[in-house]
Amino acid sequence: MKNLLVTGGCGFIGANFIRYLLFDSNFSGRVINVDKLTYAGNPENLEGIEEKYTGRYYFVKGDICDAETMGGVFKKYEIDTICHFAAESHVDRSILKPDTFIKTNIEGTFNLLELARFHKDRVVLFHHVSTDEVFGSLGQDGYFTEETPYDPSSPYSASKAASDHLVRAYSRTYGLPITISNCSNNYGPYQFPEKLIPLMLLNALDGKPLPVYGDGKNVRDWLYVKDHCKAVWVIMKKGKRGQTYNIGGNCEMYNIDVVNKLCDVLDAIKPSESGGSRRDLITFVKDRPGHDLRYAMDFSKLENELGWRPDESFETGIEKTIKWYIDNKGWVERVKSGEYLKWIDQQYE
Repeated sequence: MKNLLVTGGCGFIGANFIRYLLFDSNFSGRVINVDKLTYAGNPENLEGIEEKYTGRYYFVKGDICDAETMGGVFKKYEIDTICHFAAESHVDRSILKPDTFIKTNIEGTFNLLELARFHKDRVVLFHHVSTDEVFGSLGQDGYFTEETPYDPSSPYSASKAASDHLVRAYSRTYGLPITISNCSNNYGPYQFPEKLIPLMLLNALDGKPLPVYGDGKNVRDWLYVKDHCKAVWVIMKKGKRGQTYNIGGNCEMYNIDVVNKLCDVLDAIKPSESGGSRRDLITFVKDRPGHDLRYAMDFSKLENELGWRPDESFETGIEKTIKWYIDNKGWVERVKSGEYLKWIDQQYE
């Protein structure tokens, strides 16, 4: 692994992964970050990296669906390893505009696989980052394993399921060295404020309503983003080629309990001006179509074979997350206002 392509590296998880690679891992090669810089891709997530790691970090503004651009990247940087994060990832947006998800998540993945196949003489790994949502909904008991049949409920999860199948097929048909990871819900620094935890956190700081779908009894398994990054790197280094690994946080919680916990920790760290509890801001709203009841991941394969476990509990992770958002008001305001999008237009017009 000398020239590692990270797709979607300016997004939430991708940026944290690049930071982990350069700051905390034993990786000594080059990182080439390709990002289309849509609304959720923010170069500020990697501010200062290019200057600090001159000769080891490169950024290319590009679309993974653009075969010519991506072909140029593979050739210029002699890509030998791919870690594929780039995806449209918000379920609500996929319900309103599914075509974008089909194009990016399926056609974009296909394009990268074709390039990896063309350069198969030097490609040592194509790692595909996926989601637990491909498995559909669990009942009150049980866990998703690597053998759980796919049963996606939304256009988003269906598009990710399709891309998983493509990656697996390229391994079996063309002998492409691949690994796949299916991960539970992430949270932490740099997450775009359309997702549950940053949305609730920023609304709570502003004294705005905290909209919770249905009765708040949908269950998710929560994982601090740095733990996810560590797991991906362990899989890339030690995982058996052709295999899939589940990544979970061992942290099942009702959505309403997540919001309540967030309110309580925030009240302790930064009390509201009124002195009241931010739980009073919670408002229950109509549930979204096809809302899966419960996700829970069995990551025993990853633990037993590769020795990974999450380091952060929800209590430690949510406190770090809240403090990061409070300490990075400038980032928050630019993201909320869309100012960073204007900066992107000026830099890359």
